[in-house]
Amino acid sequence: MRVAITSQGTDLDSPVDPRFARAKWFLIVDIETREVETVDNAQNLQAAHGAGPQAAQTVVNSGVGAVITGHCGPRAFRTLQAVGVEVMIGAEGTVAEALEKYENGELRSAEQADVEAHWV
Repeated sequence: MRVAITSQGTDLDSPVDPRFARAKWFLIVDIETREVETVDNAQNLQAAHGAGPQAAQTVVNSGVGAVITGHCGPRAFRTLQAVGVEVMIGAEGTVAEALEKYENGELRSAEQADVEAHWV
């Protein structure tokens, strides 16, 4: 399975970006092979509207089964939920640490968005 982790940089030692829709990067990690794909999210950093659904579509197009992030807004959450992508919230530290917590079952699966729309 592939997971998307919000990141402030382009490698596993980068800090997790606490924002989903306006994260600087998505690191797409294949859990089995440990291959990492870096996806730039620049188009959504300054978007006036629609950042959540657009960011969600970006990770869905990367073939992920789960998203690991600090927080997720309502429009992004609904978009991800609609296509069966699990949203894990509460991630912090480095991307590598968040991935380890995910694999150890230490992150919680969100039942709903945990921040309001346009959360900075």
